[in-house]
Amino acid sequence: MTVLNEFILLGFSELAELQILLFLVFLATYLLTLVGNMIIILLIKLNPSLHTPMYFFLVNLSFLEICYTTSVVPQTLIHLLVQHKSISKAGCAAQMYVFAILGLTECCLLAAMAYDRYVAICHPLYYTVIMNSRMCTCLAAVLWTIGISVEVAQITWIFSLPFCGSNLIQHFFCDIPPLVKMACMDTFKNEIVVLTVSVIFIMSPFLLIIVSYIRIISTILKLPSAESRRKAFSTCSSHLTVVTLFFGTALFTYLRPKSTHTPRTDKMISLMYTVVTPVLNPIIYTLRNQEVKGALRKTLFQLGRDFPIFMI
Repeated sequence: MTVLNEFILLGFSELAELQILLFLVFLATYLLTLVGNMIIILLIKLNPSLHTPMYFFLVNLSFLEICYTTSVVPQTLIHLLVQHKSISKAGCAAQMYVFAILGLTECCLLAAMAYDRYVAICHPLYYTVIMNSRMCTCLAAVLWTIGISVEVAQITWIFSLPFCGSNLIQHFFCDIPPLVKMACMDTFKNEIVVLTVSVIFIMSPFLLIIVSYIRIISTILKLPSAESRRKAFSTCSSHLTVVTLFFGTALFTYLRPKSTHTPRTDKMISLMYTVVTPVLNPIIYTLRNQEVKGALRKTLFQLGRDFPIFMI
């Protein structure tokens, strides 16, 4: 039995004639993701009016998206240009650690953002007391701790398995399901653990979000005027859109029956949460959020006044 120390990521090898086109599309999307999320972070940092708990969590989300997509896309870009699409076992482990930690942390972060909206709409008089800076910092620390501790334990266990046989991975990055399949031993217990972690740490934040929004919608519908209801809904619409995109693909990827997994569908779904969602988030929060749009106009006006070259 030959133990594997290197893997081949087949990626999009079946689309050999489209490799350059895919490279250009992925590169453009990646650059837009970096620029869009960096703009969100800078806007919030430069505008005191956005120094609120909601935007504190949005800064964390934008930072997560930058790191999340960077853990996957640059290597994918390289593999689209080279013939030998190899990755060492250590490199594969490092990629999976970063990707899994950030993914689980984002699940928890979206739940924290839903809780923030719940307190703001359902308990507005106590909002500044409950969601103070210390509370926000503690929440951020807790969700990062959960992401790191759970996924370090899970990925370390997965890489303690012996991998043998074919070293071909039918994916464009080191994801958990295709790698577990390559273990040369019975992986039933490992698959149960992966499923359990997914149920607890994907479904629990998702259920918390659902409960929060049930209370939020119930409270909004009781507001006396249509304008107040519209304003309340507008503060939640961006977050709801992001939650739908992220959890929709995550739940479909990790909780659907094993028999329905195919390399092609796995890759297409993975593209949604590694490439598409990160680039859409800053667009969603910019186009659907009046405060962010106002801060953007204010910042551009300030830049134009201080540096007239920006007005050309």
